[in-house]
Amino acid sequence: MPNQIKSLSKGLKVYKTIVDYGKPVQAKELCSKLAIDKSTMSRLLQTLKDEGFISYLENSNEIISNDIFIKTNQATKIELLIKKTNYLLEEIAKLTGECSYLGIFDDYRVLYINQLDLSKREIKTRNNIGVQTQLHTSALGKSILAFGNYDLKKLKLNQYTNNTITDVKSLENELEQVRSRGFSLDNREYQDGMRCIAVPLFNEDNILIGAVGISGSCERLSASVMLEFGEKLSDLVSLQKIVY
Repeated sequence: MPNQIKSLSKGLKVYKTIVDYGKPVQAKELCSKLAIDKSTMSRLLQTLKDEGFISYLENSNEIISNDIFIKTNQATKIELLIKKTNYLLEEIAKLTGECSYLGIFDDYRVLYINQLDLSKREIKTRNNIGVQTQLHTSALGKSILAFGNYDLKKLKLNQYTNNTITDVKSLENELEQVRSRGFSLDNREYQDGMRCIAVPLFNEDNILIGAVGISGSCERLSASVMLEFGEKLSDLVSLQKIVY
């Protein structure tokens, strides 16, 4: 294979990895992930930067894809992710009897992109697809924060109920518990009378792509049931590596 083609192939792999990473990434992480030496990576990144494909965050060595390319593919990627995870939401809904959700990180909020309610209850869960909520108030958001790499100081820790976490230190402690047990909880922190459970979702490269979970009334989701479902969801989803 000609050297020019090899370089192009490597450059495309680097760019794809940056786009799929979903958050700022450093060159050393790319070198480790793609098994590319430091000098070669430096040349590839400089070319991508010169051609307008990537940028460096101000006063840092963290790399991001330029918005013009991300926005072009965002709708397609979300549509594909929904298709790839429909079966998983169905399994979660059947396992728990509650409405299941898929959420992703979107400008320091959770964006709900899919949900499935298979229950036979007369009153169904409202449609939340397209809704954004605060990361610190939802189980989906806590899973994303716990297993991603985000700056907690950028969060607006607004209070919604008496149970809402409103300071960074308490949130850090909560996220440590999430990482330890493998699932996150929302105990009436966004809406009185409602509880939620969520787990992180990773792709085939073990990169965080979002979170899945359930919500239900406090009457159905008691403290013991929440822990039971949390373990079950963690076991179920830990076996899934979404290819998309």
